[in-house]
Amino acid sequence: MAGKHSRTRIFSSPAGIVATAAVGVALAVGGTFGAVQLTSSSDQSGQLALDLAPTTAASSLTPSSPAVSPSAGASPSATASPSATRSQQAASRAKARTASPKPKPTVKKTTAAAKVLDSGSCGASFYSDGQLTANGESFNPDALTAAHKTLPFNTKVRVTNPANGKSVTVRINDRGPFIEGRCLDLSRAAFATIASVDVGALTVRYEVLG
Repeated sequence: MAGKHSRTRIFSSPAGIVATAAVGVALAVGGTFGAVQLTSSSDQSGQLALDLAPTTAASSLTPSSPAVSPSAGASPSATASPSATRSQQAASRAKARTASPKPKPTVKKTTAAAKVLDSGSCGASFYSDGQLTANGESFNPDALTAAHKTLPFNTKVRVTNPANGKSVTVRINDRGPFIEGRCLDLSRAAFATIASVDVGALTVRYEVLG
């Protein structure tokens, strides 16, 4: 309601008073408080005067809602450290154990001792010159070879110097020597293995190997 005004109504019955009270309640709910004043009229006995005076609108007197104080923020919960996980593997003790293979004994290959077909003693010398041997090979003074009068070519002969016990095995690839008392003519390298070449000739022990 825009303006403030005053109005006086006279009710002569209790029903009017009740109606007036209902109007006052409606005005209070709608935004206007009315001051109800019951007065006795001087000129009419038994009649009641109701004075309705509008007051300030209720909307301006609406109680403000109490300010809600900010609640203390919940402290951040500590995150649980990740627990160590163990793989669901069976313990090694629960597994069937297999016997480790035993190492096979290594068999040492033993070279069979050469069979001695013949043996004896005779004189031996050496030679270092020559073009071809009796079996057609080129003579090599540095190879362990020897010449014999009758033994088959490629026969192996072990020659030992009895003075110092040194031995050398030679292969027969030539014929000789043609000097009395000598049965073997060694290459220079073979003779140097058992004695000094300065000796020139010496008595040796020989063994024909099969």
